[in-house]
Amino acid sequence: MPGRHFEDFRIGDVIESEGATLTDSQIMDFALRFDPQPFHIDAVAAADGPFQGLIASGFHTLSLTFRLVRDTGIITGTSLGGSGMDELRWLRPVRPGDTIRVRVEVVETIPSRRGDRGTVRLAYTTLNQRGEPVMTCIMNHIVAGRTVAV
Repeated sequence: MPGRHFEDFRIGDVIESEGATLTDSQIMDFALRFDPQPFHIDAVAAADGPFQGLIASGFHTLSLTFRLVRDTGIITGTSLGGSGMDELRWLRPVRPGDTIRVRVEVVETIPSRRGDRGTVRLAYTTLNQRGEPVMTCIMNHIVAGRTVAV
């Protein structure tokens, strides 16, 4: 099913993703490659660390958050990339066994001067299995329009 075009997004629309459960090995594998801090890669060291246990890197949470939204299909075939992100906040640690899902709300639509695309600003809230927010941000998605510039 093709994704939404720029004209299909309305302020206030809400899209919700499926969930994904993180394992210790997924958390450690990501962190070993991209954020090798002890509380992400070493369960023994993490037990005595500031979070009293292993936690996912915030960058892992951010990456998985985007993947879950992409998997909803809302930008399949219509995404032209992104132009940035604002107000990123990591609110709670994500631990092995946590299942996260994402709720996005359309907060702004900005037509391009080119006329064949626009920017859709989506407010992301990533929630754990208890419905607690673990991360928030606003991402700017560049989305193809139905019309073609002349």
